[in-house]
Amino acid sequence: MKITKIKEDITSEIAKSFQNSIAIDTEATGLQIPERDKLSLIQICDEKGNVYIIQPNKENFKAPNLVSVLENDKILKIGHFLRFDKNALEYFLKCKIKNIFDTKIASKIVRTYTDAHGLKNLVQEFCNKSIDKRQGSSDWNKDINELSDKQLEYAANDVIYLHKIKKELEKMLVREKRMGLFQNCIAFLNTRVELDQKGFKEDIFEH
Repeated sequence: MKITKIKEDITSEIAKSFQNSIAIDTEATGLQIPERDKLSLIQICDEKGNVYIIQPNKENFKAPNLVSVLENDKILKIGHFLRFDKNALEYFLKCKIKNIFDTKIASKIVRTYTDAHGLKNLVQEFCNKSIDKRQGSSDWNKDINELSDKQLEYAANDVIYLHKIKKELEKMLVREKRMGLFQNCIAFLNTRVELDQKGFKEDIFEH
């Protein structure tokens, strides 16, 4: 696994190198975005397995090259629980992410034989790998060059397996004739994120 650490923004050359799909994930100072916590890191993995870990500018969060990729509807963005990452990226980078595939939503729709839908579970089932999640509670806001190898590996593991997982879940969605249902859920995600940003965290469909 090749990990490239980047401060503020990817280069235009890296942006142009992304073709059909990328896997994305984020780390933040906490889970209450945008009320309290801030975006700390952005992880991207291309189809060749190259991982880029980007630490945004904490003052203005300007990253025009990265935004151009996120808003490119010809590039599929694969993520796990994009409700959080989409919220963080769109709020801090001032962009609108287009063309997404959420592996957690897909898993919940098609892996009805289990209630284990975490990334660790999907990596184990589809990639036959065991990933260590103990570094999750880390100070991701410190300088990227001060992050340990274990922390960087943790961050990279959140994206390196997503291309494979997406392919397997997609086959299952087609087989079980639930692709249309999945696509409707993805379309609703824009509204779900907007509700989150306006403070409606609860399930508005509950009685």
